[in-house]
Amino acid sequence: MSAVAEGLTALLSLEVATSMLIGLFLGLLVGAFPGVTATMAVALAAGFTLTMDPVPGLAVLLTIYVAANFGDRIPAILINTPGTPASIATTFDGYPMAKKGEAGLALTMSALVSALAILVSMVLFVVAAIPVATVARNYFRSPELFALVVFGLTVMIGVSSRSMLKGVLAGAFGLLLGTVGLYSATGDSRFTFGNINLAQDGFSFIAVIIGLFGVAELFDQMLTSHEQKVRPISALGRWWPNRAELRRSAKPFGISAGIGTAVGLVPAAGGDIAGLIGWDRARRASATGDTYGKGNLEGVVASDTASSATLGGSLTTTMALGIPGDSVMAVMIGSMLIWGLQPGPRLFTDQPDLLVSIAGIMVLATLVALAASLARLRGMVKLLDTPNHLLWPTILIFCVVGTFATSNNIFTVGTMLLFGLIGLVFKRVGIPAGPVVLGLILGPIAEENLARTLVLSGNRSFFEVWSPIALALLLMAVLSLLWPVLRPVLARRRGRPSSAAANDPTPGTAHTDDTHSPDSTSRKD
Repeated sequence: MSAVAEGLTALLSLEVATSMLIGLFLGLLVGAFPGVTATMAVALAAGFTLTMDPVPGLAVLLTIYVAANFGDRIPAILINTPGTPASIATTFDGYPMAKKGEAGLALTMSALVSALAILVSMVLFVVAAIPVATVARNYFRSPELFALVVFGLTVMIGVSSRSMLKGVLAGAFGLLLGTVGLYSATGDSRFTFGNINLAQDGFSFIAVIIGLFGVAELFDQMLTSHEQKVRPISALGRWWPNRAELRRSAKPFGISAGIGTAVGLVPAAGGDIAGLIGWDRARRASATGDTYGKGNLEGVVASDTASSATLGGSLTTTMALGIPGDSVMAVMIGSMLIWGLQPGPRLFTDQPDLLVSIAGIMVLATLVALAASLARLRGMVKLLDTPNHLLWPTILIFCVVGTFATSNNIFTVGTMLLFGLIGLVFKRVGIPAGPVVLGLILGPIAEENLARTLVLSGNRSFFEVWSPIALALLLMAVLSLLWPVLRPVLARRRGRPSSAAANDPTPGTAHTDDTHSPDSTSRKD
């Protein structure tokens, strides 16, 4: 109980309150601007929070994480453009509702179910995090930790790209970056080519993630600025749902909340995947499933519930196992490591009060973000009219300043710009950035645990070192890589194609009649 009291007391300070307000403003802001993702915002803010104490710094980053789940629904509903990948499925029914004059209702219900879904998922974090960490602490030695890291990396590779080859290349590139610098086992510097800036810590984690997620996206938007900007729909209609609509939303909320919390526990599976699955499952279970994708309020409820419900599961995986639940949590781990905090089972033993503070920040951020969203939705809509020529230089300045602040070294800024160009090339050829970041973070951890495992081996037999848990995780890692190859083979054996049948539309095609008609001015993200 003392840890609970200490953790909650740490939140009762002006510094934490101010940090949460800053995070709230940034989260709602970046969510409302298409293309400016939560990962990009958290990566940028991380550069400024490293000089802060852990609790205020986490308050900024976690509040951005939460608030972005509210802001990104605005462009998804009003201009059919996801503010972040987590709101992809929101466009399926949100934009058709806006075209029918029900944008206000869609925005309000989206905010309400997103808040409730996050709170439900935080129950999972409170209930499951300690047992998961306890199991990991008691049964996970170096072989199991190595296998867990490999599994987390392969899952990210498998879900972040349509091409398995591109995902593997991205992960391998991240692992290669992780080898640059000081090797902890021998104390030797590797692959530095005589550059003193790389001799100790290798490539700056903050510079790499800001470059890959922030600068690369900025460069890409600049190069595609010739595309016509879609004007937001101005006829918002009524704002509040009636009782019948609330009752009708209960079933898709329950289905999607369960799916979102489960998907959130899977390493690297983010809100975009959960939103698509939740929307599809709710459609199949609904009596009005044939109207999904044509402006059905249940579709908005299902997609936004599922994507928001991943937050608690992602936080559980990150804090209990030290494996990022999604790309935002990967950035969070990097910041915590710089603060001297190691996410994983030991964190629950060494600093239980910090975990209470994290849970408190998430709950408070959700409630504050909901209140701010409902109070300022009309004002947030106007952000979509912000000229790009004002937005781009502002973001670039913050990227440079935030990166420089981490090291006071211009070499770090150069690293950021270099990885911005690399990220732009990756974006154009379809290579995902997520596995690169995960490889950079997890590579040294995997290498260290593998070295310990080899030392443990000595003259001992194979099965004395590699437990069933470790072997099971390695088997799951192999299957996660082979699944994209095995899936069409298994589908053909069942006598049907690997894609959905024509009379059973997939989430991405269910709304072609409304949102992709020839006279539509909308565009896909």
